[in-house]
Amino acid sequence: MGVIVDTSVLIAVERGTYSLEALSGRVFYDEAGVSAITMSELLHGAHRARDLGERTRRFAVAEAILDGLSIYDFGPREAQRHAELWAHLQRAGTPIGPHDMLIAATALARGHDVLTLNRAEFARVPGLRLVAVHDC
Repeated sequence: MGVIVDTSVLIAVERGTYSLEALSGRVFYDEAGVSAITMSELLHGAHRARDLGERTRRFAVAEAILDGLSIYDFGPREAQRHAELWAHLQRAGTPIGPHDMLIAATALARGHDVLTLNRAEFARVPGLRLVAVHDC
């Protein structure tokens, strides 16, 4: 079984709140990775940095984080789960953010759990297994 690490956890790592090494030592999965949208979100944060020093630091942290994790593409299986999830949440009146929906769809398509600090949003996704950082 695998786990997809949500952007919220990686931002906390980037800010120094958590250590990726400490988290990886406490989370027991055969495979750990991030969705392609999470990679984009991390790099977007680096591009948005106001000064060169901060931008350089953010890119270095993003590179270090991404070097140790698999990157899961968004392909046909993920698109199918995304469409189903989007329709379900829309009908139920319980939408979540578009990036979180892509992450959730990727996890569902792969049968992976999601490691997140954003339980409230992801908890609306039926069938998605969540792992909170404090649970590891």
